[in-house]
Amino acid sequence: MTTPTDSTSNPPSTAPAPARGGRVTRLSQLTVPSMPQSVASTAAKSSFVQVADTALVPPPPIAVKKDPKLANNWKTKSAEELSDAEVIAMPDSEYMNDKQMAFFRLKLQALKRGILDNAGETTEHLREDTVVVPDPADRATIEEEHALELRTRDRERKLLKKIEQSIQRIDNGDYGYCDETGEPIGVGRLLARPTATLSLEAQQRRELKQKMYGD
Repeated sequence: MTTPTDSTSNPPSTAPAPARGGRVTRLSQLTVPSMPQSVASTAAKSSFVQVADTALVPPPPIAVKKDPKLANNWKTKSAEELSDAEVIAMPDSEYMNDKQMAFFRLKLQALKRGILDNAGETTEHLREDTVVVPDPADRATIEEEHALELRTRDRERKLLKKIEQSIQRIDNGDYGYCDETGEPIGVGRLLARPTATLSLEAQQRRELKQKMYGD
């Protein structure tokens, strides 16, 4: 004699229903915990505020390490012989002295020569590739390469103008000092960007203002 099944003692199975074709999909096996609407809204707001706060805080400046052993090498070496590490190791009291000015002038002039050489190579490439290519795919590839190279040269043309302005600043004795605050830009920053006209803090403030106001 079979005993009737008690519906209260054995709750109905919560197994997912098989998908079409008798297979259980992976998505149906996943359980996502529910979250009250108020909690979800609060969590979203808090995360948004947290991201916004961190986005508006500029990154801290990176300290440049000086090697004390190289601090006096600039006294016995010419500007052409000095290395980046030796210029960084120079005392702060010698900031933008004649030796440093000459050192950065050489860097700017070398950068200018590199840009002019690249411009000459681009002209030669364009002259050599004037032959008509019958294959449309090859012709499209060559045209895309030309467009990319011209965009690169356009950026270098703008950089060339900044280089010439920086050399003029050296002639005027203004090189190495922030345009906004008049404070030293710093040797480390100038080595990374010889055409810099703003200190790191002033540059961060300007970028932050542009993000906030879109200027």
